[in-house]
Amino acid sequence: MTGRPYTIAVVGDGNATEGSMAWRLGEELGAALMTAGYRLITGGLGGVMEAACRGARRSVAHGPGSIVALLPGHDPEEANEYVDVAIPTGLGHLRNALVAHADALVAIGGGAGTLSEMALAWIHDRLIIAFRVPGWSGSLADARLDDRVRFEGVLDDRVHGVDTVMEALSVLEVRLHER
Repeated sequence: MTGRPYTIAVVGDGNATEGSMAWRLGEELGAALMTAGYRLITGGLGGVMEAACRGARRSVAHGPGSIVALLPGHDPEEANEYVDVAIPTGLGHLRNALVAHADALVAIGGGAGTLSEMALAWIHDRLIIAFRVPGWSGSLADARLDDRVRFEGVLDDRVHGVDTVMEALSVLEVRLHER
C-alpha cells in the first residue's frame, strides 16, 4: 500500500442506462471498490460513471471526498449527483489523460473515450482491468496494447480481462503492487 488509499478509475459506456448490464456492473463495482477501501475517480458524467459513483455512495465504507469526478467542462454542476468532489477541467476529452493516471483503471464497455483512457493508462504503466462485455473493454480484454515492457519480471502483462466484480477485485489485490 502507498500509505494512502489507492485510487481506481472506472471508465466505460457513458450511455449505459439503469438496468443494463454495463450499469449493473458499474454500480456493483463502485460499491465493492469503496467497501474494499479504494477511492473512486471517474469522468463524473452519466452511464457507467454515474452507476459506479452511485454504488460507491451506497457503500457503508463511503466517506466524504472518496468519489472524485474529473469533468470535461467548466461547470461542476455537470457532475452526477453521487460525486463528492467535482473538478471541472475545461479539457474536454483531454481530461481522459488525467483519469488514466489513477493507480489502476477498470473499463466496462465503452467507445472511443474509453479506448483513449485505456491506451493512456497503458502508456503510463497503469494496471488495466477490462470487463468482457460489448465495447472496447471486451475487445481489449486479455490483450497487450503493444510490445513494450511495462513491468520488469511480469511476464503476463496485459489488459486483464474479467467477467465479475469479484474477479476485478482479485486482480487489483494481486497486481496493484507490480506497477
